[in-house]
Amino acid sequence: MENYLLDGRCALSNNLAENSIRPFTIGRKNWEFANSVKGANASATVYSIIETAKVNKLNVFKYLRYLLQEIPNMDFKNKSEILDQLLPWNENIKKICK
Repeated sequence: MENYLLDGRCALSNNLAENSIRPFTIGRKNWEFANSVKGANASATVYSIIETAKVNKLNVFKYLRYLLQEIPNMDFKNKSEILDQLLPWNENIKKICK
């Protein structure tokens, strides 16, 4: 509350934060029965990719399809920096997946 009084530009509500974590709260029961740690990690990775795409205003379906088409053709194991081209804030990705 003190931050709001110091700077009137601060939002008085946390609805934005609440809405952004809602998918995780809803999915919590599903994750409870993950068969393995690897499965739980895979789910968390996919949710992270999807939410990051949403925040960057990408079409999630287009972005996931693009990733699944491009990653198999990349030599990312030897050149990890090549993955920077696939990040959702990359300008080329924004043009392709908006």
